[in-house]
Amino acid sequence: MTSLASLKLVTAKKPNKSPAVGRRNKLCTKLIEQIKLATATINGETYSPTRLKAVTNAEGNRVQVAQPKRIKPWWFTEAGKTYLQIKYGAKVLQLTAKANAIEVANDEALVAALETVKSLIIAGELDAQIEAASGQIRKGFDR
Repeated sequence: MTSLASLKLVTAKKPNKSPAVGRRNKLCTKLIEQIKLATATINGETYSPTRLKAVTNAEGNRVQVAQPKRIKPWWFTEAGKTYLQIKYGAKVLQLTAKANAIEVANDEALVAALETVKSLIIAGELDAQIEAASGQIRKGFDR
C-alpha cells in the first residue's frame, strides 16, 4: 500500500468527443488513403494497404493474416474530364445544393483538391453534409 500512497490520486472523467468529431476523423482517414492512392497512381505505383484478418489454417487454428485492403478511387474520368466525388461510407456527399463532384484539371490538381477537402473537413465546414450522409446510412439500418 505504500507504493500506491506515493502516487497522486485524483478523480477524473474522460471527456466525450462529439459525434461530429468522430465523423470528421473517419472521413479524414479515408481521405488520407485516397491521397496516397492518387499519389501512387501519379507515380505509376500501386498502393494497397494491408489489414489483419482472422482465418482458420489447415490445422484448425485461428491465425491473423495480413491481406491487402481494396480501395476504390473516388475519382473518375468522363469525356476527358476528371471528377472527384467525396464519399462517406457508400454515400456521395452533396457538396452544394446542385453539385456532388469536383472537376479537376489533371492528376496533380486531384491531389491538391483532396488536400483542400481534407482541410475543409478538419475545419468543420462540411459537417452538415457529413451529417446528412450519416443520416441516410443510419436510415438503412432501421427496419
